[in-house]
Amino acid sequence: MSNSSWSDLVTQLGGDQVVLKLSQALQSDQQFLAFTDTDALASSVTFGIKSTESERAILVTVCNDSSYASGKASDNEPLFTIAALPEQWERFFRKIPQPGFQSFWGMLRYSMNGKNGAKILGSQVDFARHAHIVRRVLELLHEIHCGKTGEPLEDNEETEEQDFIQGHYIFLTLPLYGRCKIFVEQSGTGTQDLLFLHTAGADSRQYHALMNDASLLPLYKMTAFDLPSHGRSFPSPNLLHGNHTLTEDAYIATIAAVIRAERLSRPVVVGASMAGQVCLAIAIRNAEVQAGGVVPLEACEHIARDRQWQDKSPLVNGSLFNPEAIYGLCAPTAPAANKRLVWHMYSGQAYGVFHGDLDFYNGGWDGRGRVGGIDGAECPVFMLTGEYDYSTSPEMSRETAGRIPGARFEVMRGLGHFPATENPEAFKPYLMKAVEWIQAQRKGQDLS
Repeated sequence: MSNSSWSDLVTQLGGDQVVLKLSQALQSDQQFLAFTDTDALASSVTFGIKSTESERAILVTVCNDSSYASGKASDNEPLFTIAALPEQWERFFRKIPQPGFQSFWGMLRYSMNGKNGAKILGSQVDFARHAHIVRRVLELLHEIHCGKTGEPLEDNEETEEQDFIQGHYIFLTLPLYGRCKIFVEQSGTGTQDLLFLHTAGADSRQYHALMNDASLLPLYKMTAFDLPSHGRSFPSPNLLHGNHTLTEDAYIATIAAVIRAERLSRPVVVGASMAGQVCLAIAIRNAEVQAGGVVPLEACEHIARDRQWQDKSPLVNGSLFNPEAIYGLCAPTAPAANKRLVWHMYSGQAYGVFHGDLDFYNGGWDGRGRVGGIDGAECPVFMLTGEYDYSTSPEMSRETAGRIPGARFEVMRGLGHFPATENPEAFKPYLMKAVEWIQAQRKGQDLS
């Protein structure tokens, strides 16, 4: 439903008062200051924020010593302006944003009521260069308008005081990648093997909170590893810098090799995003993997999406752009420290790794016409997707689950694209339910 009162964003947010409060926040907010405290900002940069139905914008001028906001046109022409429909801004500026509207990145994906949705006006490259600053300014505007949404920064992602994870390296000779030195870590004393798979461009630290959870340690033997060229694993000797890619065959072969090397017994394989997609591929090709079941998180049978190249651009700092491209996929209510951890992991990638992983996630994986052949008795499938995921939405996952014989699907309330990292306490009950259901299916029981 259109909300015309949001047609003039500046007025709706408070006019001159919101501009004044934003200017004050830009002088004191520690995250904004950390982003802008660099002599590389030798000259000021101005950008705008507005409704698509108004020419009036909040103008933000950024420099490394004194940034400020303005509600009027000035001598500083904006390099770019971010614009969204009034209906989109109304959903973004709710106390708890509506799923899909928790970030500008989410709004870029949506059209509403037959209208074109959010857009970037002006220099796309300059937006990509300053996406981290734009995001923080939007967060500050949201806090000014609504108050703080997420849990305090001090609420860390791990509550245990002792770390139980032990790591080691193994050597594997893999298709596509060659002979690689792979980092593996494990915890837990249970009889059920769980194998955790990390998301694109990340590493297995995403699962540390779960792997240190006192309630899970006696139930499961938990294993996670970093793909070649990711995290603490060494780079593939077969691929040059910037040439990393990921294919279904290489992915399946790597997972199967780790299972054999670590002597895992019919593990339940759990993974999100591209790792959720490969969980479906495992269920299709389980003769090669020998999994005991899969929990695909944030997965579907196929994504056909235009690729963008800013994540592998010599004109853009990937350690700033790449984490921003995915940060908004977290739920707005996730603890701040956990969202910072997601951002940190994506800021620490090697050049081209994230983009190469998306070769698989965006189009490389295609389960259409294949998922219907999954043997649910041999490899039970329990799919889970966060309600705030706008990349692989709950609707996309539900449709895929409906094509898999015997599969279960559930929406995870209050979670986004990185459930195990952004809010492990909220994710844990969903995970345990899925694993228990898979165990029951393998024993021929009915827990529907």
